[in-house]
Amino acid sequence: MKLSRFQDHPTWGFIDWALRGVGQVVFQNNPLSGLVIVGAIFYNSWVYGTILVIGVIVGTATACLLQADRSLIRNGLFGFNSALVGVALVAFTSEDFRSGSFPSAHMLVYIACAAALAAIAFSSISALMGPHKVAALTMPFNLVGWLFLFAVLKFSSIDAGPLAKPVSPEQYAMVTDYVLPTWYMGIGNSIGQIFFQDNWIAGYLILIGIAINSRISAGMALIGAIVSELVAVAFGAPEGAIRDGLYGYNAVLTAMALGGFFLVLTVRSFFYAVFGIVVSTWLWASVAIFLSPIGMPVFTSTFVIVTWAMLIGQHGFKALVPVPPAEATTAEDNRRRMSGGHDGG
Repeated sequence: MKLSRFQDHPTWGFIDWALRGVGQVVFQNNPLSGLVIVGAIFYNSWVYGTILVIGVIVGTATACLLQADRSLIRNGLFGFNSALVGVALVAFTSEDFRSGSFPSAHMLVYIACAAALAAIAFSSISALMGPHKVAALTMPFNLVGWLFLFAVLKFSSIDAGPLAKPVSPEQYAMVTDYVLPTWYMGIGNSIGQIFFQDNWIAGYLILIGIAINSRISAGMALIGAIVSELVAVAFGAPEGAIRDGLYGYNAVLTAMALGGFFLVLTVRSFFYAVFGIVVSTWLWASVAIFLSPIGMPVFTSTFVIVTWAMLIGQHGFKALVPVPPAEATTAEDNRRRMSGGHDGG
């Protein structure tokens, strides 16, 4: 079955766009990938699954109502930041971070407005970054998420919760006894934490969703998770933070972005991506400590900072072959279409 057959369907089109929006969080413009990822979130928590769906629907609907570029809507690009904003606001205002607490009526309205703003911010940041031929990535989510999370503390009708989830390595006990679960749980959680899922099995299910659309991206995600763990262990990071996947989720996104999606995958670009993975791992700790006095989580800001820096910088490096955001499809397709004489790396 051709997966694009529902994109312009009068009934099923919107569902297709929303599922693509979920997949676009991890660069997968594929409704089946999105459906598997939604299933992975529901596997961990029906609360997070429901809020993810609400977020992506609101973001996509906002773009439709404002008559945004139809091709961007059809490819899910107005939904992914909105989906993340919704889940993040629930995650960091719930007593139980792992499963989340279903929000009140006030909070649901708040989440819907944040999701709508994230879609608008996507258009704004895309316009700002367009001259640099760099995508907005998840910066709209980061900005809107931080601003709305701050504001929660000043509204009595919204229960801010305990913000119990540690947001910085210094909040973990400095235990460096790395055991087998540190590795297999840490790798799964590094992928799951992209969607704020503290569940390593959900993380591996998300990896399957990625692999449905792109085996290269799935492989790079796995490499990102493994390398980030190796770096964190080598530098003596707290075992709990590694097991929770906090050192890895930004690195996983960086690995996929640089490892075939926005750069054609060659030998040189692969090691360029690995360097980005290492830097993302270090910078998570740096940004986490910087934000910890105000109690804010890192979100995916480290991924955005490193990826923007390395994508803008690649214009000065002839060994790297860029893929314009509007032309990026899958790592495999990018390589077939654009590698040319660069296949030797």
